[in-house]
Amino acid sequence: MRGRNGASAWEEAGPPSARNGNRLSASARAGIDKINHMSAAFALSPEVLAKYQPVIGLEVHVQLLTRSKAFCGCRNEYGGEPNTHVCPVCLGLPGALPVLNRQAVEFAVLAAKAIGCRIRETSVFARKNYFYPDLPKGYQISQFDKPIAEHGEIIVSDAEGNPKPIGVTRLHMEEDAGKSLHDGFPDSASRSYIDLNRCGTPLVEIVSEPDLRSPDEAFEYLTRLKEILLYTGVSDCNMEEGSLRCDANVSVMLKGADRFGAKAEVKNVNSFRYIRAALQYEIERQIGILEEGGRVVQESRLWNNAEGRTYSMRSKEHAHDYRYFPEPDLPPLVVGAEWQRQILSAMPELPEARRSRLASEFGLNAQDAATLTTDRELGNFFESAAKAAKSPKRVAAILLSEITMRLRAAEIRLDQSPISREGLVTAADLVESGAISSKQLKQLLDACFSEGCDFIAIYERDKPQQISDTGAIETMIDQVIAANPAQVAQFKAGKRTVAAFFIGQVMRLSKGQANPALLNDLVVKKLDEAAG
Repeated sequence: MRGRNGASAWEEAGPPSARNGNRLSASARAGIDKINHMSAAFALSPEVLAKYQPVIGLEVHVQLLTRSKAFCGCRNEYGGEPNTHVCPVCLGLPGALPVLNRQAVEFAVLAAKAIGCRIRETSVFARKNYFYPDLPKGYQISQFDKPIAEHGEIIVSDAEGNPKPIGVTRLHMEEDAGKSLHDGFPDSASRSYIDLNRCGTPLVEIVSEPDLRSPDEAFEYLTRLKEILLYTGVSDCNMEEGSLRCDANVSVMLKGADRFGAKAEVKNVNSFRYIRAALQYEIERQIGILEEGGRVVQESRLWNNAEGRTYSMRSKEHAHDYRYFPEPDLPPLVVGAEWQRQILSAMPELPEARRSRLASEFGLNAQDAATLTTDRELGNFFESAAKAAKSPKRVAAILLSEITMRLRAAEIRLDQSPISREGLVTAADLVESGAISSKQLKQLLDACFSEGCDFIAIYERDKPQQISDTGAIETMIDQVIAANPAQVAQFKAGKRTVAAFFIGQVMRLSKGQANPALLNDLVVKKLDEAAG
């Protein structure tokens, strides 16, 4: 989508196209960029920053994970040779008529209900008219005044850590445009290339109210939204492939003011972390301009990650007329109560509800429950293992601290892990019973990942045993104490931290097999006896 379709509490200046909006002259852009540079260099004190209130709204475009495109039977998949996933419908050839993808409608309803939106039983598709080479029809099929869903919310935490609802104005359906390629060709300096494979990909656009008041709130909003969408399965939300794209509208106003300031729309940001950085930069840039007596220009700006700053792209001072009118080739979309019930029967347990249940059912702390529910498959893997293991908490600890760390190091996904559910259960039970130590667990897991074998196979092969015999451990402690009189003298003199030296020596002598908890107690006991 090339701009905002939904109304908001902002004074709407209209959604000009990136292609034919009101472009700044070279001299005007140079003047604005000079001001921007001066403002960015302006050292803003905490007192100055505290005078202003940022106002942020987000427009998130989500590609739906359907098998075919929104209005034709072409494959809906990333990649492929340019201009091969196309047909007369998505190319806009004369006489070709669109047919709405039923699965796209069901995914849109599922996503909308997951974020608390109200479904409009009868919605209407509209033509949004503008010209650009990657839009062969000359218009985009979207929804305008009657979107499929409205009035939802996503909960974030405010600056004090309290729950804060962020309003969702609307969720509407539309089709994607193609892609203009400006780099990577011998004549890229003078020509652009067009790949129309993306034309007609089904999207939903999710428009927030301007309720966000900091870059951190915006980051959390996007994180929560992505979690919810991934749980529903309607999209893979892969930002690198463009399945989730976000434009951020940001302005600043004096605290206590009743009117929002002029807003900038920040585009071309491809990660949540960069969106947070872009918003922080833009807030400080606008405050700097106002503090210097200047006027913030309403415009679209591009984020340059390499330089850590935004650049002016085009003016948004005047509304652009897209000449919306109902799509004559598509009847009104009716999603009645029965169809809605059928769609919602596929709704999974959503992240927030799952966090509460895992914490209650398995005795997890809030942090572990939150981490385990950031990804649906991770949560499923944990639950399956936790129900079969002696200690769910031990399963959570091993999964979060040991296995995920190795997955990141190996740059593989959970479904590619050599550790099966049964392997995780076995590992947790062995550690919980004291049959193996934490150090032995680490060694076994290292072998699993280096050899690509499951935990049970590696354990059966190596059979490490933990020494828990008190007499055997005391014998080794006596040997180490006898061999290190200087360290014993230090302990007698009050340097009790030297006990760690003896623990390490005994652990080496036992080849890492001494029970750590028992060893710690016995070392202190033996040293106290020696000191007495």
